[in-house]
Amino acid sequence: MARYDYDLITIGAGSGGVRASRLAGRYGARVAVAEELRVGGTCVLRGCVPKKLLVYGSHFREEVEDMAGYGWSVEGVSHDWGAMIEAKERELDRLHGIYMNLLKGAGNTVLDGRGVVVDPHTVEVAGKRYTAERILVSTGGWPTLPDVPGIEHAITSNEALDLKERPRRVAIVGSGFIAVEFAGIFHGFGSETHLIYRADKVLRGFDEDVRTALTTELDKKGINLRPETLPTRIEKADGCYVVYLSDGETLEVDAIMYATGRAPNTKGLGLAEAGVELTANGAVKVDEWSRSSVPSIWAIGDVTDRIQLTPVALAEGQAFAETEFNDNPIKPDHDDVPSAVFSQPPIGTVGLTEAQARDKYGALDVYVSGFRPMKYTLTHNTERGFMKLIVDRQSQRVVGAHMLGVDAPEIIQGVAIAVRMGATKRDFDRTVGIHPTAAEEFVTMREKRPEPQPGQEAAE
Repeated sequence: MARYDYDLITIGAGSGGVRASRLAGRYGARVAVAEELRVGGTCVLRGCVPKKLLVYGSHFREEVEDMAGYGWSVEGVSHDWGAMIEAKERELDRLHGIYMNLLKGAGNTVLDGRGVVVDPHTVEVAGKRYTAERILVSTGGWPTLPDVPGIEHAITSNEALDLKERPRRVAIVGSGFIAVEFAGIFHGFGSETHLIYRADKVLRGFDEDVRTALTTELDKKGINLRPETLPTRIEKADGCYVVYLSDGETLEVDAIMYATGRAPNTKGLGLAEAGVELTANGAVKVDEWSRSSVPSIWAIGDVTDRIQLTPVALAEGQAFAETEFNDNPIKPDHDDVPSAVFSQPPIGTVGLTEAQARDKYGALDVYVSGFRPMKYTLTHNTERGFMKLIVDRQSQRVVGAHMLGVDAPEIIQGVAIAVRMGATKRDFDRTVGIHPTAAEEFVTMREKRPEPQPGQEAAE
């Protein structure tokens, strides 16, 4: 008779939890997965997938405007927000079904309810207790809201994806990737959009040149940027909300969305009571193998607050399953992880920012290129692209690559392979470009940017 009900109980059926659970099942483990909402997690249901669909939808307006430059005449174009939301929900239902089939196909048992850790080997779900040799926590993160008077009137990205009607006027608070992505979405669909943030530029933590370039493009597109200010209170008025700003101004909007941070979703999971060490913001502390302070409990994904990206959670889940159930020890690798911001225009990035590279290597060779995409040459679209390569001067290895512009995420995915492999600037130079494309800029940049004067290095 088995000592435990299961070999593994996974709490949270997001991307990482599903990957770990189904691989463990394929390797012969008895696995149960507890999920209180729908299977799929943040990315599939409340994040990357539905958000990207809305990004696609919002960009069509600009595409229609650009068509005139190529001789197209388009009249009577309109948008049905409700129809789009319904179509999005059908797609999410389809993906939920796929994820359920993946789990069941691997022999996993799906437990409907919130999993709560009772002790190092016991999880309670919907009033029933189950035991397991190992417990994996993959509950992701959840949007947070600041303590501002009237904050009960605000929404987060969760609710923004499900609005039944498009707000005619919207204020978005924040300057991170969620904030700038939703600013592009609402603006693209025709909403008067205000982006309110404490910093002087958007996307703190990204390369300074990229931050500057995106801030410029958002302003050119007509998004109302309100830097170095924050809401002090929110009041409900007749048919709208009044947002009072720290600079003394007020805004009347139909919706106010906060995108000022996410916190690990560990509240009420019983982790601390079971002896699991948590950080100040509730993240599960883990070692290089994703194991917590309790030897039988692991954690992966956003709940660990390492790198909050779906592909990272997938990699961590796979490493866990390989290590624990396939006798193939693998540590998750968090170096040179590429990422994208689906702003308008989008960003793709891999490796170090210029400031990070200077701290690590000292002397650098930096190559930059700014250009108007060929796609827009026959249009009135003034959007410009930007590319940057950061090279360690001593080894000539490319340690950072950044792009803003059309297809940036698609292009950077390929460049990331080269950066991961340790490609040098000479390797880039020896590669024949594909013409005419934006991507060829990465292999044709030859002129180094002049060295910054003392005190001019970008602060990030």
